[in-house]
Amino acid sequence: MTAGIILLAGMILSGLTVPECTEASADTADKVFVIKNKRVMFLLREGEILKSYRISLGRQPLGHKVRAGDKRTPEGTYLLDYRNPNSRFHKGFHISYPNEADTARALRLGVPPGGDIMLHGLSSLREPLGKGHRREDWTDGCIAVTNAEIEEIWKLVPDGTPIEITP
Repeated sequence: MTAGIILLAGMILSGLTVPECTEASADTADKVFVIKNKRVMFLLREGEILKSYRISLGRQPLGHKVRAGDKRTPEGTYLLDYRNPNSRFHKGFHISYPNEADTARALRLGVPPGGDIMLHGLSSLREPLGKGHRREDWTDGCIAVTNAEIEEIWKLVPDGTPIEITP
């Protein structure tokens, strides 16, 4: 675990407030790190925090995504493998769920694993809520930020960046 993530975990465990958005850096992120139970996402560069965001998750946020339609946000390490500039949620990065382990688990259970999990902005219906969208978990398993935030993330996160989603 990197020093930046250890420091971050200590802040969260000690009850310190994580800043909503830190100062932007000209650097691009080399990792995205999500802590689901804190509803927070960090852009990291060499283990140091570049940016932090408050997020909304799937409607059933507890636990790892198991099957299509379970409204859960997956847990594990994936890639932001491509982007959709024309998403109905403003803009979006595709998260490479399901991986081999997710597919094998779903196969054992006899259920489809699901897919089309994204890190995205807000739809035209939710856009007027702005940061208020975070009052509830509302996605079908995606990670949501405001449209201004996804615009910023769009500039800082290249395709192929790993995303680690923790409980």
